[in-house]
Order: sequence, then C-alpha cells, then structure tokens
Amino acid sequence: MKIARIADPAGPRAAVVTEDRIQPLAHALTVEQLLCASPEERERLVEASAAGPQRHLSEVRLLAPILPPTLRDYITYEEHLEGSLKGLGISPPAVWYEQPVFFFCNTNAVVGPSEPVAIPPGCIRFDFELELAAVIGRPGRDLRPDEAMEHIAGYTIFNDWSARDLMASVIPIGVGPVKGKDFANTIGPWIVTADELEPYRRDGRIALEMHAEVNGVPLPAGGDNSVNMSWSFEEMAAYASRGADLVVGDVLAAGTCGGGSLLEYWGHTGSEVPPPLRAGDVVTLVVEGIGELSTTVVSGVEPVSIPRARPPLHRRPRTWTAPAREAVRPERKAES
Repeated sequence: MKIARIADPAGPRAAVVTEDRIQPLAHALTVEQLLCASPEERERLVEASAAGPQRHLSEVRLLAPILPPTLRDYITYEEHLEGSLKGLGISPPAVWYEQPVFFFCNTNAVVGPSEPVAIPPGCIRFDFELELAAVIGRPGRDLRPDEAMEHIAGYTIFNDWSARDLMASVIPIGVGPVKGKDFANTIGPWIVTADELEPYRRDGRIALEMHAEVNGVPLPAGGDNSVNMSWSFEEMAAYASRGADLVVGDVLAAGTCGGGSLLEYWGHTGSEVPPPLRAGDVVTLVVEGIGELSTTVVSGVEPVSIPRARPPLHRRPRTWTAPAREAVRPERKAES
C-alpha cells in the first residue's frame, strides 16, 4: 500500500495511491493509524474510510506523508563517506565502522514533494542528497535487530538538502552541520508499506535501485542500490532504540547512497562539476519500488547579520583540582 497525505480545505488528510489514482480517506483516519495497522487491518480501514471518489494524482497536492516526531539521518554508505572526505584528503575514521552514526534533523523543516526549496541564506554551494528512509509503525525501546523488523511500517524517499559551504566552517567544532542542514528536509512522495517491498530483500537488506537527476538528466556516475548499506534498517532501528524510545512516525534515513550527491563529484574531480544547484534547477530522486521525488530550487534571502563572539567580561579564577572522594560505606543495621 502507498500511504500519502494530501492538502484539503478542511485540513490535511490521509490517502492511498494506486498507480495514477488516489483515494482520499476520512479525516478521522490518520497516517499514523495506518502505519500501526497490519496489512489486513489497513485494507479494512481504507475500505471503511474512503471519502468520495478516487481522483487523479494531478488533481491533488501531495504533502509530506508523515510529520515525524524525530528524524535521524545516518551515514551507512561507505562509498558516500569516502567521496565526501576525499576532497579533504582523509579516509573514513575507524570509529565509523563500529556503529551506525546519525544526527538529528530539524523536523520543523520537513516539506513535501509539492513544495519548492529555497537556497538557504548565504549559501553558494547548494547540494542535494539521495536517501532511502524507514518509517516506524510500532513503539519500541532497546530492540534487537530481529525484533526491529516488526516496528518498521514502510519506506519513503528523503532529500537531505545541504549547504556545503555553511557546513564546512562549523563541522570542526563538533556539534554537527548547524545551518548547513537546518532549512529543508523533503520527504515523499508517499510511504510504501514494508510488506510491498519485502520481495526486494536481498542479503538482509531492502535492495532498491536509486539514482538522482538534475533538470531531467541523470548524474553521469550512475546511481546505487540500497543493498550496499553497511547496516540494515533493522540494525539502525535497534541502535536508535538503545536507551531511547522509538514512536510511531519516527523516520530513520539511511544516509546518502554512493553517487547520490554533488559533493562526491567535487571530491573525486577536484572541481565543482556538476555545479552547485541554482534557482530554477529541478532535482528528481528516483527509487525503485517507491517512485520519484521532484523538487524545484528557488532563490532564498540574504542572511541577517550576526556579530562575532563577544569576549567574556570577567573570567572567574578556578581551582581545577579536587580532593579525592572518600569511599561511602553502607550503613550497618543495628543488631536486634
């Protein structure tokens, strides 16, 4: 089943997509409820909640299929990591191979397939990232990978837009990309339920062909296949749930696939060819079994000036050494 959200005068509503037709559903039925249901229950819910006749996809405005409570973006493709670091002359750090690292994205910046994305203020090296993402359908905590499969409701396409020049100056501080990834996260066009994509599973991974196009032209190095993820979505979900709650609607993005961004081309060639994105460019991400996610890039605004850091007015004198802590002995109960 393909689960979507569409704009409606009475407010966003869930819908299901079949080829080029879409069936709006009653407002009382939410995307989250569909994600929680079993495949059989979903069919019954959709049948009982159909609101009006089916419509052609061109007659509706698709929204982001889910507004995730949290959005984790992993780095699970070694090839992308290598290409991204090549321009800096460094190799992937050893710690990357030990665990599926991620950062949290700005969920306030989630947009759908119908919405243009503005170049962020001050950016001149604007880039896209082609990613496959899983959507959580059952809450969980401290899951094992073999348990996590039952918590993944479906998959969607994710464009992790990146302002490369805004990131470059702050990454060494160690707090993440800051304004380099704070402005837009495109998700869509819909969520394909896990049961529909299970036939694509190979070697413990969902194996989907994926590629990116700019203005209708595929990138010259070709795409990738999601089977090349170094960790499966089940392993990513288990890691995300370690000591933390996963809830319905959480999104786990696998990170950019090999050849899925302009940054890799720049790293391998030493030049900005293909060039950074400009206003008017149309980026299309294509993933087998799901569909296409197209976005038009538009002009942004000039950055508001922010002053440099002010030196502290008064630094306190401090003593950094402390006396050793005495061992705390448990109290003994008085003998009766």
